[in-house]
Amino acid sequence: DSKSKSSQPHWYERYVQPCVAELLGSALFIFIGCLSVVEDAEGTGRLQPALAHGLALGLTIAILGDI
Repeated sequence: DSKSKSSQPHWYERYVQPCVAELLGSALFIFIGCLSVVEDAEGTGRLQPALAHGLALGLTIAILGDI
């Protein structure tokens, strides 16, 4: 006898996993953004933090986007 899997997701997948993904994504975004301006070189101006935040956001979406 095969048991049918319920259509409802487990409570962990419904409540905990999205919260953990949001926490990790926000921490990565803020951490990389802050690190990009710690050692500000003279020639980069506003480009370095903008690129760092953009790459952090793209990385976060690529890794955690399925959740």
